[in-house]
Amino acid sequence: MHKNRELWLAFLAIVAITGIYALVVWQTRAIPAAGGFFGHALGILGFLLMLMTETLYSLRKRARRARWGRMADWLQFHIFTGIVGPYLVLLHTSWKFNGLAGVVTALTVLIVISGFIGRYIYTRIPRTLDGVEMDKPSGKLQAAALLSARRALAIWHAIHIPISMALFTAAFIHIGAALYYATLLR
Repeated sequence: MHKNRELWLAFLAIVAITGIYALVVWQTRAIPAAGGFFGHALGILGFLLMLMTETLYSLRKRARRARWGRMADWLQFHIFTGIVGPYLVLLHTSWKFNGLAGVVTALTVLIVISGFIGRYIYTRIPRTLDGVEMDKPSGKLQAAALLSARRALAIWHAIHIPISMALFTAAFIHIGAALYYATLLR
């Protein structure tokens, strides 16, 4: 289980979350409303995990001199929260995908798919045990593969980052509107 540990842990978390969700559906005989207590809890927890996905790994990546743990561990955390958070947000929707919430959901699905593509590209770049890119792999063929993978990763970043910015902009607007219309106007 050590290889792809973050994927296995995310899978186990999703199974547990699905079990809890199914129990709530069974007890209430209804899909939990997005605006109800359980629906809000799913949305808040999912959004917090997604926010952690967006910020913590990026901060650690830019603080190269900081000793906050290995980059490989931070990447695993990034992948775990980047899978489980969106799943919680998906459950929060009550399976209704209209309006701004539908746009947020579509962007969430798009960013998760993009994340899996980025993970695949990332695994093509030779790294040290700490997860740091190797500067000079041995052999001409490996050097060409490294250059190709770095180019693909650069293109991926140019797509992934703007989508995540759009996602979080839309999510903050959704949260603000939900607070305003569902809470402050009551």
